Amino acid sequence: MLRIMLSVLICLVSAAEAYSGQSTITEAQGYACMGIEKSRQQTEQAAMAEAKKNAASQAATYVKSETTVKNFQVEEDMMNAYSLATVKILETLESRWVKDERAGECFRVRIKADVVPDEKAMKDIAGGKFASDDPGLPLHVTLSSEKKEYRSGEKMKIYMKGNKPFYARVLYRNSKGEFLQLLPNPYREENYFQGGVIYEIPAGNDRYDLEVTPPFGEEGVVLYASTSPLGAIKLKKEGGVYQVKTEADDIGVKTRGVKIVGSTGKKEQRASEFYEGTLVVKTRE
Repeated sequence: MLRIMLSVLICLVSAAEAYSGQSTITEAQGYACMGIEKSRQQTEQAAMAEAKKNAASQAATYVKSETTVKNFQVEEDMMNAYSLATVKILETLESRWVKDERAGECFRVRIKADVVPDEKAMKDIAGGKFASDDPGLPLHVTLSSEKKEYRSGEKMKIYMKGNKPFYARVLYRNSKGEFLQLLPNPYREENYFQGGVIYEIPAGNDRYDLEVTPPFGEEGVVLYASTSPLGAIKLKKEGGVYQVKTEADDIGVKTRGVKIVGSTGKKEQRASEFYEGTLVVKTRE
């Protein structure tokens, strides 16, 4: 059995904390022409600015189409949060100069972006205006444990629950900053979970325990979830779990490499909901 050093785990992520990690991943295009006033660099910058603006607009439209709430104020607040969104470029999918018969030299860029709504606005929304498990709202996942404090020799369980169906990756970060992937693992390969269902870690075919042992220090459990399959990271089997070989700074970026398909049945899918959450863990004797 693998023993992972754990101690104090926050008992339950509140709705406000959960929404601080909510975002939308989408692809968008930008286009700009030089004319007689812009340099090539300015034209490229203008095209990128348009791509970011389009990404934010598409994310807001997607969230509005996927959000079904009875409280219209909540919907309006949600749109306001996305109007103040930060756009983080995950990948530049295309960037090239083209010849336009009318406008001359033009630049086209296509990006994959993570659109993060205003954190304060989302926390205000999550402050009690809706039920945290409402499947009609953007994806969020809660993690919980049986109690707040764990001591040396004790074993613990982690519980995971989403408000709608989701793909997930659960990592354990030790006090040295090293990562192990708890789920999926070599003996429990499932990575798709139903909304409204509580999942236990470890459980089922898992071949490891979460037991508190030295050295002690601040550690954590990191969750990545999306409504689309997650991007791949480098893994190496280590007992009942995987050792993460991807550099720590790249894990989030690689995981956000979700697959955005062109359409789902008759409905075109232009974005994917994404959630990232961390439970801080402190060890003690």
